[in-house]
This record gives sequence, C-alpha cells and structure tokens, in this order.
Amino acid sequence: MEKVENIKKTNCLTEMLSNKKVKYAIGTLLLSGLGIAMPRIFHVLAGTSAGTIFLPMHICVLIAALTFGMISSTVVVGSSVIFSYLLTGMPSLARLPYMFIELAIYAVLLSIFNKKFNSYISLIMTIVLGRILYAGILFTSVNILGFSSYGISVLESVKVGMPGIILQILFVPVIAKIINKGLNLKND
Repeated sequence: MEKVENIKKTNCLTEMLSNKKVKYAIGTLLLSGLGIAMPRIFHVLAGTSAGTIFLPMHICVLIAALTFGMISSTVVVGSSVIFSYLLTGMPSLARLPYMFIELAIYAVLLSIFNKKFNSYISLIMTIVLGRILYAGILFTSVNILGFSSYGISVLESVKVGMPGIILQILFVPVIAKIINKGLNLKND
C-alpha cells in the first residue's frame, strides 16, 4: 500500500513538473536568481568593471526572452535589477532606472523578433535596435527632460561591453536552445 502511495506522489510530482506553466515559472525564477548572482560573481572574479565589460545581467534576460518569452524576460528584468540593487547595491540607485529601461527594451524586442526570425538574427537585431532605442531614451531624458546622465554613454557602453556582446551572440542562442530542448518547450 505504501508503494502505491509513493508511486501516486511521484506521478503527481512528475505531472506537475511537466506542466508548461510550472516550467516557465521555475525557469523565470532561476534566471532571476542568476541575474542577481552573475554580476556579483563576475565582479568577484574579474574586478569591479566586469559588469560593464561582460554584461552578465543582460545574458539572463536574453536567455529568458529566447526560452520563455516576453512575460518571463520582463519579470527577470524587474526582479534582477531591483533585487540586485537591494541585495548588493548594484546597479547604483542613480543607474537603476536606466538599467531597468535598457534591459526591458532588450527583453521586449528579443521576444518579438524571436517569433519571426531565428535566434541569432533576432539577437543581433535586438542588440542593434535596442541600443538605438536606448540611446534615444537616454538623449530624451537628459536633453529634453533634464535628467542627469550619470555618466552613461551608449557608445562608450558598446565599446566597453563588446566582450559581453560577443559572448551573448556566441552563447545565448546555444544555451536557450539547450534549455528549450531539455525542457521540451516551444517558445510561444
């Protein structure tokens, strides 16, 4: 009788974990946690400028967009940026809204492009158009609305972040494909 109960519990757990919504929720939660942990790990291993060079928070958001779609990736953006600030003080409070906007642009664009194009083309289009949109928002907020730029420059961030952009192009689509295959997902 006890074996039957254990089998029923195992089947129930297996059935629950095979549910698409559960996979999306767990994946989003894990990528949010990585979005908080990875910048810290990069800072410890490669120094204080590692975040601006390797863009670790971007990686988690982009994987979420390719794997789980827009809702998941925007949740990863919000939770990663806010909880990273609350737990580690990074990004700084002055930089936080800009980081949030930048990552949200990438989450939305990649989620949209990925429905129409393969992951590599979608990612490259997102990186280019996302930076253009972000530059426009930064220009508007500083020059029209009068907010401080806090030393943020899109061109400088592209130049400094080129290693991270290259890592994104090389590894993000591969990681997303592995996750999609492993979880038997089809990004809707």
